[in-house]
Amino acid sequence: MASRVCETPACNSEAKLQCPTCIKLGIAGSFFCSQDCFKGSWSEHKKVHKKAKEAENEKSGLFNPWPGFHFTGKLRPYHVTTKRTVPDMIQRPDYAEHPEGTPVSERQLKGSTNIKIMNDEEIDGMRLAGRLGREVLDEAVKAIDIGVTTDEIDRIIHEACIDRECYPSPLNYYGFPKSCCTSINEVICHGIPDLRPLEDGDIMNIDVTVYHRNFHGDLNETFFVGNVGEKAKHLVKTTHECLQMAINEVRPGVRYREIGNVIQKHAQANGFSVVRSYCGHGIHQLFHTAPSVPHYSKNKAVGVMKPGQCFTIEPMISEGTWRDEMWPDNWTAVTFDGKLSAQFEHTLLVTDIGCDVLTKRLENNGQPHFMDKM
Repeated sequence: MASRVCETPACNSEAKLQCPTCIKLGIAGSFFCSQDCFKGSWSEHKKVHKKAKEAENEKSGLFNPWPGFHFTGKLRPYHVTTKRTVPDMIQRPDYAEHPEGTPVSERQLKGSTNIKIMNDEEIDGMRLAGRLGREVLDEAVKAIDIGVTTDEIDRIIHEACIDRECYPSPLNYYGFPKSCCTSINEVICHGIPDLRPLEDGDIMNIDVTVYHRNFHGDLNETFFVGNVGEKAKHLVKTTHECLQMAINEVRPGVRYREIGNVIQKHAQANGFSVVRSYCGHGIHQLFHTAPSVPHYSKNKAVGVMKPGQCFTIEPMISEGTWRDEMWPDNWTAVTFDGKLSAQFEHTLLVTDIGCDVLTKRLENNGQPHFMDKM
């Protein structure tokens, strides 16, 4: 048998000791003549371990783009594939081609509290956008399963948008790289689809917005992946109840600030908290505009509901604290304590007597998909 030589530079002694970490990682070689040589070479040798781990992570899709960042929970980022393209024939919003994704038309109205009242033609446009958004989300639901990546969910949503002559509204909005948001477990909102396979017990929110003939339709739901624990199920169920109770309050004359009182009361009664950093919003030809619709109580939202106004309600309810933190990608919002968060959203039109849910599910009496698995 050929003798092994110590890997310490300038040491040609016979080596019989192998690095235990290299054995664990399956790295060939890495022999040293003594503990002293091993310790003396450690600062340089440990780079071999780092390269091996990076190669393995590259193969699986997992990587750490932010060394030293403290993650609040167990979820980690995976590789994000290249931005998908939209055919030229598809009408697109002003930010779609902007280098930084800036929605110029929205920025022009920034700070305004004037809430648009739509005419009949505009209402018809919103009804169509809402229905198409629902169809797109329902296509994605069919693919949810253990082992499926959120990137695959994004592909399905992107193609479903194109098939319906819609532009996927999130794509390039302030530079967002994907066609939908997929928020898993401790992610509150704005998770970026990547190559992470869904795992048994995950909860995942899919947020879809489509842009069709100048109008946006926005909705999201939280889904179960495989066998989900009872605490997670209770959180998801409560979050949907918060949305439904809020929708029941929508009618002419109601102040937008009242929505948060209803949501927080029900969330707290079930032992959960309401995220404060993100809120519902006005929507029509603009993706996000007045009014702002906070989901927590005693907020200072401006405005009174009137027929012809369109907006979203999208409560984010967390298992632990309401506080949040942002990943360094400047999009992924996570719970401060790493505990679970869930969300549901609909686009609503205020009518003379109440409201119409423009993004409601047409099957199963309009119940969200998670109810099919309860």
